Amino acid sequence: MESARAAGLAAAPDAPPARAEAPAAEVREVVREVVHEVEVVREVPVAGPGTVVVDKPLRSGQQVYARGADLVVMAVVSFGAEVIADGNIHVYAPLRGRAIAGARGNTEARIFSTCLEPQLVSIAGIYRTTETELPDNVRGKPAQVRLDGEKLLFEPLA
Repeated sequence: MESARAAGLAAAPDAPPARAEAPAAEVREVVREVVHEVEVVREVPVAGPGTVVVDKPLRSGQQVYARGADLVVMAVVSFGAEVIADGNIHVYAPLRGRAIAGARGNTEARIFSTCLEPQLVSIAGIYRTTETELPDNVRGKPAQVRLDGEKLLFEPLA
C-alpha cells in the first residue's frame, strides 16, 4: 500500500474484518426414491439422422432423395417430379408426381398427402401407377398409403 500512495494512486481502505454470523438453522432433507420396472411391450424404431424438409414446389424432372431419413414436402409435387425417402414421405400439398418411400426396403414406411393424386406410389419396392384408378375415398383427398404384406393400402385421413 505504501508504494501505491507514493506513486499517487488512490488508496483503498483495508476491508473491515469479517463479522461472525449466527450459524444457519440445520436443514434436513429427506429424499425417497421410488423405482418402477417397466416391461417393454415392443421396440419402437429410433429416428434416423433427421428429417429432410423441402419448402419449394417440385417441378417435372426434379428429384429429391432423403437418404436414411423421412422427407417432408411443404409445396406441390408436380406431375413428373419425384420424391424418394428411406423413411416416410409427408406432402402437405398436392402429390401429383412419383413418391417412393422405404427406398431401402423399409416395409413400415408410409406416404401421407393432403391431396393424393400421384403418378406412382411405391413402398419398399411394391408400387402402383395411375393406370389403376385410385379409390374415390382417397383420390384428391387427404390420405395415407401403407404396406399390408405385399399389398398397398390407400386410407383416408379423417
